[in-house]
Amino acid sequence: MSQPSMIWSAVDFERDGKQVDYLRLPHSSDLSAYGWIPIPLIVIRNGTGPTLLLTAGTHGDEYEGQIALIRLVQELAAERVNGRVIVAPALNFPAVMAGRRVSPLDDGNLNRLFPGRAAGSPTQMLAHYVDSVLFPMADAVIDLHSGGRSLDYLPLALAHPGRTPEHAAHVRELIEAFGAPVSVLTDGSGGGGATTLYARAAERGIPALTTELGGGATLSPDGLAVAETGLRRVLAHYGIVPGMAETGPSGTRLMRSLGRAAAVYAPESGLFQPSVAVGARVTAGQEAGRIFFPDSPMREPVTLTFPASGMVSCRRFPTLTARGDCLFNLMDDC
Repeated sequence: MSQPSMIWSAVDFERDGKQVDYLRLPHSSDLSAYGWIPIPLIVIRNGTGPTLLLTAGTHGDEYEGQIALIRLVQELAAERVNGRVIVAPALNFPAVMAGRRVSPLDDGNLNRLFPGRAAGSPTQMLAHYVDSVLFPMADAVIDLHSGGRSLDYLPLALAHPGRTPEHAAHVRELIEAFGAPVSVLTDGSGGGGATTLYARAAERGIPALTTELGGGATLSPDGLAVAETGLRRVLAHYGIVPGMAETGPSGTRLMRSLGRAAAVYAPESGLFQPSVAVGARVTAGQEAGRIFFPDSPMREPVTLTFPASGMVSCRRFPTLTARGDCLFNLMDDC
């Protein structure tokens, strides 16, 4: 039997109404021996119906999802809801307040630590709470991400294909309901594999998707619009907030990730000059970019090529790059 979570909250998940409180993440420091970190949590419940778990701020430097969820919980009144919506708009709160991908408390990357540990580091404890307490209540999960500081992404949704035919059908239903311009099926290779929030939800058999809505640690208006429209469509589709949005065909373009074998990685450290933009179609052997060397200005740049054909889903955002950095990822139509 798994160890119970050390995180607690005053929220009653079974009570009707709109509750706004915190997850209390225990953290003992030099200045606060018995302190806790506040993780904002909003639960909106009314009668019976499905439960939708919505999270953002899993990485603190990704903003479209955080703003979309803040705006949503400000708008939603309990009497409009059939079922339950659980919202954590700043899930990795220490990272959110620091504007960082990882937590300043323990350098923990929340989206690489699932299923977490009950008595682990602060970030491991948070992953464990989501996995052991929130997931068992959820009928569907959406974890909103963007490219953060290091990546520029085409606005899209991602999901694992499904563990069984029935699960796969439920995943496709969620993808279609969210209706991102592009939806990508992936096994997580090249990213967090089975250690991400949405991958762990999928392992539990829960329909789950994540997003990438922009990048560069700034706000993309297009990405924010995709998040807000998608959330409204899902809430309406599942009958949680009837009439919130039109629920007709989404028109999403279903694609698949080409994984690590088709990605472009920096072979050396230097200054990265990309040759194509996100969303571009490329062919195997086409120039992807060049790396210049500020410490050896007379040295010829290294020219990089794409190992496969497909569409660019993301590219590295910072110019300064190091050996091993991912420069491009590719996807293609299913």
